[in-house]
Amino acid sequence: MPYYTYQGRNPLGKMQKGRMRAGSRKEAVTLLKEKGMIISEIKELDNILFKDIQIGQPVKPKDFVIFLRQFSTLIKAGISLLESTRILAQQSSSRALSESLSDISEQLESGHAFSEAAASHPKVFSNLFINMIRAGEVGGNLEEILERMAVYHEKQYDTRQKIISALTYPLVVGVIALGIVLFLLTFVVPRFATMFNTLGGELPLITQLTLEMSHFFQQYWYLAVLSPVCIVLLFKGLLRRYSKLNYWMDHLKLKLPIFGPLLQKAALVRMMSTLSSLMNSSIPILHSLQVTQRVVENKVIEQAIENSYKSLEKGNRLSDPLQQSPIFPPLVTQMMAVGEDTGSLDYMLLKVAEFYESELEYTTDRMKTLIEPLMIVMLALVVGGIVAAIAIPMFSVFDAIN
Repeated sequence: MPYYTYQGRNPLGKMQKGRMRAGSRKEAVTLLKEKGMIISEIKELDNILFKDIQIGQPVKPKDFVIFLRQFSTLIKAGISLLESTRILAQQSSSRALSESLSDISEQLESGHAFSEAAASHPKVFSNLFINMIRAGEVGGNLEEILERMAVYHEKQYDTRQKIISALTYPLVVGVIALGIVLFLLTFVVPRFATMFNTLGGELPLITQLTLEMSHFFQQYWYLAVLSPVCIVLLFKGLLRRYSKLNYWMDHLKLKLPIFGPLLQKAALVRMMSTLSSLMNSSIPILHSLQVTQRVVENKVIEQAIENSYKSLEKGNRLSDPLQQSPIFPPLVTQMMAVGEDTGSLDYMLLKVAEFYESELEYTTDRMKTLIEPLMIVMLALVVGGIVAAIAIPMFSVFDAIN
């Protein structure tokens, strides 16, 4: 919530200055009037010290899915839009969402449309949500639109969770492997290095390399910690500055040997389901493409959608430019072409999205099955290599003693 400074006369008639926190300027004025204040001046504090620091997304996808499902249920039960917004503002577990809904309820009281009020909170409500709500307000089928949006976001959330689940295991095992290697190189190997120096003799190559690595990490351990962080920050800065680098990175992601097909299917599900939902809500196809372009989160597919947009503007078919892109399988473009010819494009898009949703589920399950033993083998090889580097000279010492 923002902070406000105010000045006015208290119930005793004396001038009073102060600072308070409220969801909006209107709420601040109401609270002061309830205390008997006669306000002469009130303004929001812009100083960064009085701003809420937001890291990451303002509203978690799970909280937004719950909000949509509850919103849809309340409207379906016959509760007015204003009252539904007030109820959700009070019970939402997300502070950003609760504050936004409180402001929207005030705007609704002033005669604004919900879509117009939601548009004033772009960090909370996406372009897709605003356009769908606007279509529901114009078409008089807001209840149906909210139900469709709830289903759409639930599916998108499930898709995201499948991707996260598939990528979490190798990431966790990789971090554990790195921790074990650093522990062995900095605490275990140095103890044996002293003994090897005392015994003398020629050490095997693998042992020499391991001792050199151990010495490096002991002397420059901070580089092992800071280097990855600096590389990530530098890379993110380059991605923000150079759009072509963003394009090639997204292209590389889709071509990765194991994870590429998974990311490709997830992007196709997101694109097809979004476009289908927008078109099914009677939003014009060109505007639907613009909204979908902002949602897919992949520069390669964004470029393909841009080409389709230009193709439609010239009177050509939507599917023609997509057929030239290797990212879109023939199944996708052929079904889209059939949908355009038969006037059932939104239905065909939905069927393609459902097909790739099932494919995505199958791919993630199969990937987990394959990655688990692979990561175990890699961890065994890394740790086993360090153990072997220590054990081989020890066997030589025992043979000499015998």
